[in-house]
Amino acid sequence: MSNTLDGNDNDNDNDEDLAQDKTDNQFVTFEVAGELFAVPMAPVQEIIRVPELARMPLASPALLGLANLRGRVLPIVSLRHIFGMPEVAHTDATRALVIDLGTPMGFVVDRVANVIAVDEKQLEPVSSVQATVNSDLLTAVIKGAGLELTMVLDFAQVIALEFAAIAANTGTNSLSGGAEVVQDVEEETDSDELQLVSFTVDGQEYAADIAAVQEIVQVPERTVPVPNAPAHVLGLMTLRERLLPLVLLRSILGLEQATVNDTQRIVVLGLGSGQAVGVVADSVDEVLRVPRNQVEPLPVLLARGGGVNEIASICRLDGGKRLVSVLDTARMFAQPDVRSVLAEAALQENSMAQLQTRGDEDESLIEDEDQVVVFRLGGEEFGVPIAAVQEIVRVPESLTHVPKAPGFVEGVINLRGAVLPVIDQRRRLGLPDVERNDGQRIMVYSVKGVCTGFIVDAVIEVLKIPRAAIEASPQLSGEQARILGRVANLEKQKRMILLLDPAALLAEATVPQTVAEAGDMVATV
Repeated sequence: MSNTLDGNDNDNDNDEDLAQDKTDNQFVTFEVAGELFAVPMAPVQEIIRVPELARMPLASPALLGLANLRGRVLPIVSLRHIFGMPEVAHTDATRALVIDLGTPMGFVVDRVANVIAVDEKQLEPVSSVQATVNSDLLTAVIKGAGLELTMVLDFAQVIALEFAAIAANTGTNSLSGGAEVVQDVEEETDSDELQLVSFTVDGQEYAADIAAVQEIVQVPERTVPVPNAPAHVLGLMTLRERLLPLVLLRSILGLEQATVNDTQRIVVLGLGSGQAVGVVADSVDEVLRVPRNQVEPLPVLLARGGGVNEIASICRLDGGKRLVSVLDTARMFAQPDVRSVLAEAALQENSMAQLQTRGDEDESLIEDEDQVVVFRLGGEEFGVPIAAVQEIVRVPESLTHVPKAPGFVEGVINLRGAVLPVIDQRRRLGLPDVERNDGQRIMVYSVKGVCTGFIVDAVIEVLKIPRAAIEASPQLSGEQARILGRVANLEKQKRMILLLDPAALLAEATVPQTVAEAGDMVATV
C-alpha cells in the first residue's frame, strides 16, 4: 500500500503482508463444459476476450493459435481440448485467462464465474472426490461454505504435459535479406510467356512486367510533399538513401479515391537511367507467367480516345473469366508532370547528400530490416528469407511420383532441364490437404546448392520487416521450434507472419534422400 494512516513504516509493511495474504487466498473461478474450476489469483495476468488468431502448424492440437496482446505474441490454448471435451463455438461469454508462469499463455474457458476468497479449511485433496478430468492436472478441490464443488487447476502441470518444449532454449537461424526481387525471385522468361507482377486497385487486377519491378515495400508512415505537384503524386519517401516519388495509381486511372493506409503496398518500378517511381496499389497478389497467346492489345476503340494510355494489353486468364490489365510503365511516366517530380527528387537527393555526415548510421538502419517472401497456407501467412527463394513457378498439371517417398513429397518436375523434387508444404506442416487450384504456386528454395520446390496456396508479396518486430515464437514442440522458430508481429498492420526456416524443412534425412532419388530419375522425367 502506498499510503499509511500514521506514517509508520512497520504499519505499511503489515498492510502489504495482509494484502499479499488476501491475494494468496483468492481464486478466479471459471466454467468449462459445465464443470467449475478455479485457479489462484497470483498467476492470472488478465482476462480477455478471445482475439484474432494465427494458426501455428506442428504444435499441440490444443493450441488454437497465436494472438497479439499489446505487441506481444500470446499462445491461445483450448482447455476443452486438454480435458478431452468437445469443442464448441465461442460465445459472448467466452474468455481467455492469461496465465503467466514464466511464459504468458491464454487459456480459453466457456465463462469466467467469479473471484472468491477461500479459507484453507475449504481446500480438500483431489483423492476425496471423483474428478471429471485427469486428476494429475488438479491440486485440490474447494468444498463447503455454500460453494459448488470446484476443482483447482494446476496450470503448471497443464503446460508441462501439453507443451513440454515451451521452455526449451532452441536456437534459431537469422533471416538473410537485402537482395532485390529481380535478383532472387525473377526467373528467365521463356520467349512465349510474359512474367508479370499482379496487384489490385479498386477491386480490379493490374500487372507490370517483372523486369520493371525492382521491389515491393510498405507504405511509409510519412511522405515529403512536392510543391505544385499534380493530384496523383503522393509525395516522396526515402528508400535506401534515395528519394522515391510515390504516385497514386487510382488517380492515374481515374478511379475513386481512397485514403492511403498501411495495408496497401508500393510497387517500385524502374524507369531506366537509375530512376524509379513507387506506385501505390491496394494489394500485391502474385507473380504471373502468362502465355503470349492469352495476351491481347488494348482494343483500338479504347486506345483511340487517349484516356487509357496507361494500359498496354489485357491478359485473359481462367478461360477469359479473369482479366488482368498490363500497364505500360514507359508511357505512364513519360508525362512532363511526373518527370518534374523526378527532377525534384534528384535535387533533394543532392541536398541530402551534401548534408549527409553520418553514412554509417544510415547503413546500420538498412541492416535493421529483413526481406522475406510472404505466402499463404489457408488463412495464415508465412514468410521465408528472400535469399533462399530461387524462383516461383506454377504447379504443373501432373508430377512424376517418387516410389516409397514420404507422404509429403508430391513428386518431381522438369524445370528447364533439371529435376526438381516438389513437396506439399501443407502436408510437411501437418495441415489438411486442399484441391489443386490455379492460385497455388511452387516456391523453389535453394539451400546449400540443393533446390527443392514447396507447393503453397498463394504467394502474397515481398516484404521488408523491421528486425525489432521479429521475436522468437513460443516453443510449443521440438519440430515447430526448428522450422517455425520466429514470428513477425506487425502490430500496426494487425498481421502475424510465421517465419519459416527452409534449411530446417530440408534437415531431416528423408528429404535429402528424396532429393537424391529425384536426381537419379533425370533420365526418366
